[in-house]
Amino acid sequence: MLLLDEPSLGLSPLLVKEIKAIILGIGERFGASVLLVEQNAGLALSVASRGYLMQNGRIVVSGAIAELRDMSLMRELYLGGVAG
Repeated sequence: MLLLDEPSLGLSPLLVKEIKAIILGIGERFGASVLLVEQNAGLALSVASRGYLMQNGRIVVSGAIAELRDMSLMRELYLGGVAG
């Protein structure tokens, strides 16, 4: 299992892309489960299969990433209110 806490914090967009590739590669190559705590919703949504949305220290929504992407709460809070 790989545990990561804010691996993209303070990094340039180019380095965030590299971090994404590394996370995906570790999961694929070693079959490792990855627990990612991340405020960069774009990164989190692109590497996760399941997610938990927290507000004020409480889980308010959980589910498959495809479901979370479609939720209006997720779009409003983390994706700038954009659809889809």
